[in-house]
Amino acid sequence: MFQGVVGINLDAKGRLAIPTKHREAITSGPEKKLVLTSHPHRCLLIYPSEAWAPIRAQIMTFPSFDPKLSLWKRLLVGFAEEMELDNSGRVLISTSQRHFAGLEKRIMLVGQGSHFELWSESSWEQQISQFDEGPTSPPPGMEDFAL
Repeated sequence: MFQGVVGINLDAKGRLAIPTKHREAITSGPEKKLVLTSHPHRCLLIYPSEAWAPIRAQIMTFPSFDPKLSLWKRLLVGFAEEMELDNSGRVLISTSQRHFAGLEKRIMLVGQGSHFELWSESSWEQQISQFDEGPTSPPPGMEDFAL
């Protein structure tokens, strides 16, 4: 399970060093690969390939003749790239994916249980600042949720 938020610097080649505490969970699966894809909120998603497979299968059932569904399919499957950690625990983020998400040197890796979100530092700060606007009511589906 991936949780927590950590700020990381991309290296000059656009590589992301996965934090040590998460590397074992990623490499313990039978395939030991990751899938990196784009999200409509202009961040990237990083899934272990075993967790991505059923999501991809579901996306592929979307009818191709529906323009909105085709757009989502292009975004989620079209941008998806399979990769492996190198010997130093890094993955190379392609230029097109870095451009899509506005990633520069400083990025935020955000655990989401089965996967990570990868945000530019400025975009992450904008996301978090939404809580500064005052008390908010829970979104639909979370009305009965309590901590």
